Amino acid sequence: MKLHCLNPISKHGMALLTNQYEITSEAANAEGILVRSASMHDMDLPDSLLAVARAGAGVNNIPLEKCAEKGIVVFNTPGANANGVKELVLAGLFLASRDIAGGIKWCQENKEDENIAKSVEKSKKAFAGYEIKGKKLGVIGLGAIGAEVANAAVALGMEVYGYDPFISVNAAWRLSRAVKHSTSADSIYQECDYITIHVPLMEGTKKMINQDTIASMKDGVVVLNFARDLLVDDDAMAEALASGKVRRYVTDFPNPKSVHMDNVIAIPHLGASTEESEDNCAVMAVEEMMDYLENGNIRNSVNYPSCDMGVCHVASRIAVMHENIPNMIGQVTGMLAGQGVNISDMTNKSRDKFAYTLLDLESIASEETIAKLRAIRGILRVRVIK
Repeated sequence: MKLHCLNPISKHGMALLTNQYEITSEAANAEGILVRSASMHDMDLPDSLLAVARAGAGVNNIPLEKCAEKGIVVFNTPGANANGVKELVLAGLFLASRDIAGGIKWCQENKEDENIAKSVEKSKKAFAGYEIKGKKLGVIGLGAIGAEVANAAVALGMEVYGYDPFISVNAAWRLSRAVKHSTSADSIYQECDYITIHVPLMEGTKKMINQDTIASMKDGVVVLNFARDLLVDDDAMAEALASGKVRRYVTDFPNPKSVHMDNVIAIPHLGASTEESEDNCAVMAVEEMMDYLENGNIRNSVNYPSCDMGVCHVASRIAVMHENIPNMIGQVTGMLAGQGVNISDMTNKSRDKFAYTLLDLESIASEETIAKLRAIRGILRVRVIK
C-alpha cells in the first residue's frame, strides 16, 4: 500500500510501517496521506485515496466534507499533544501573572550598568505581579488539553471552574474532583480571574470572546488562547486591553493586530511544537492509518463514525461507506444473501450524513457481488479488506 507524506512526519511514527507499505513521492496514486499543516483544500484527491491522517488535533487544513463524499476517512490525533500544550498554557499563566518578560527585557537593556545589582532593587517592583495560588481559573472546553490544564491548575492551588456541554465520559473520568462544574460559559466569564479556552473553531465558537462576553468579565481579567486564533475578536480585545478591562491577553497565534496591542503576550504557535508532541502525534496517526487500511477499523475520525471489529479472522471482510439513509443495511444484507454470501458478523455506525458498515463474510465475495454492492444508490465506496 502506498502512503504519501505532505509534511515531514516524525521517524518514530514512520518506523511503525511494515513492509506492506511503500512511501511514494506522488499523491496521485496514494492510498493514504499523512499530513501536519499542509493545506489540502485545493488538492485533487485521487480515486485511490482511502484515508488521510492528520498528525495533530486541528483539521482546518483538510476538506472534510469533500473527503466524506468520496469515502475517504480523515483521522486526527486528539490528546497526543495534550501535555505539550498544557505545559505552555501553564507558562502563559505565569508570564501573565508575573511580568517575567518585562523583567528580562529590563535586564538586557541595562546589561552595561556596572551597578545593575543595586539598580534592580529599585526597578523590580515594576515587574512584581501576582501569584496564581487561590485565584479563580475558568477552563472552557474540557477535552484532552482542557482537562489536563484544569488538573494541573488544581495542583498549583488555583480554584478551578470547568465548562463543557459536550464533555466525553473519558474526559470526565480524567478530571480532578476539585474542578468545579460550571453550567454555562457566562458563569466562567463573570466569576474567574483567569480564563483559558480549549474548544474547536466552529461557526458557533468563532469570536466567542467578543465585546459582549468581555463586558461580562471581571475587571483586570487575564485571557489565554492556545486553541484557535479566530476564537477571539481582535478588535474587542484591543479595546479591552486599552481600557484595562483585560489585564493581559496571552495568545499562541500572533497576527498583525495582536502583535501591536499593549499587554499582549504573543507566542509563536509553540503549543504542540515539542519534539515529544510531534513524535506522539506521528505514532498515533500512523497507527490509526494502518489499522484502517489493514482491518477497516476507524478510531478518531472526524468525518466518519468510530467502528472497531478487531483483526479479521474469517474468510473475508468488506467495508462499505454510504449515506446515512433508511433501508441501506437491508439492501446490503439482502443483496449478499441473494448472492449466497453468509454474514458471520457485522457492525453499522452512523455520523450525521454518513455511515459505515463492516461485514465479516464466511466466503469470499465475487467481483460480481462487489460490483452489485457498489451499484446500490447511496453507497459511496466498497472496499474489500480481506
